[in-house]
Amino acid sequence: MRLPIFQVDAFADRPFAGNPAAVVPLERWPDDATLQAIAAENNLAETAFFAPEGGSFRLRWFTPAVEVDLCGHATLATAWVLWNRLGATEPRLAFATRSGTLTVTREGERLALDFPTWPAVPVAAPARLAAALGATPAETLKAADLLCVFASAADVAALKPDFRALAAIDTRGVICTAPGEGEADFVSRFFAPRAGIDEDPVTGSAHCT
Repeated sequence: MRLPIFQVDAFADRPFAGNPAAVVPLERWPDDATLQAIAAENNLAETAFFAPEGGSFRLRWFTPAVEVDLCGHATLATAWVLWNRLGATEPRLAFATRSGTLTVTREGERLALDFPTWPAVPVAAPARLAAALGATPAETLKAADLLCVFASAADVAALKPDFRALAAIDTRGVICTAPGEGEADFVSRFFAPRAGIDEDPVTGSAHCT
């Protein structure tokens, strides 16, 4: 089986920015070990695989280490490939995924993602969290990921996590956020060493929380 692979910089307005994703169109699904091996060789935060299913598409995402339930930038990249390289003409694309049906809609020059909400609830910070991040968050909440709220954007920018220590904490990933400055409402960084991604450049799924 010969497979085309597209590499797309999502959440970017120029090359070599945003978050790169690999997108692999399929006619039929290989076994999961093959999908994981391709993603590991691509060595990007995510590789998206999709195939036609029931009038829409089945979409799956793999980091270099594991399959994940949701990925924003690779979903955006997949829609871009369908519209700009594979001839799709419909204004809205639907993808069946492990997180339900996700849609991408064309809005002029932009693509709009419709993702689920994952409300976070306050939790006690794990014992090793502050040491792993190198700073103590003002608040800690939990949904699919830990959400750590800091006082300022500078606090978030200054984080230098110990990724081995962070990987020992039982969570998919750690979102670190704070109020923004200037035109930014907020800032965020996303760490997921347990999933094979020390730090993701831009994380769409974090915005579900």
